[in-house]
Amino acid sequence: MTGGEVLDIAREGVWTMILVAGPAMLVGLVVGVIIALFQALTQIQEMTLVFVPKILAIFITLLVTMPFMGQMLAAYMARVGELILATPA
Repeated sequence: MTGGEVLDIAREGVWTMILVAGPAMLVGLVVGVIIALFQALTQIQEMTLVFVPKILAIFITLLVTMPFMGQMLAAYMARVGELILATPA
């Protein structure tokens, strides 16, 4: 296996990680911004107000996107496995 192939696998792994983690991160960001705007408008500065809705939103997002995440990770692992098996000893 050449250095270029290793870099291709690493690049593909990083993109897979971004695609798998992206939905949960975006939902956390959107919920955080909405709650921050709500806190700024109402001047309620309760620290725990941010955590509960954010945790619930991320948990629901993970439940909804779990099949997509599993499919992406399984496809990446299958490609890595094929490359390992195709490499001569």
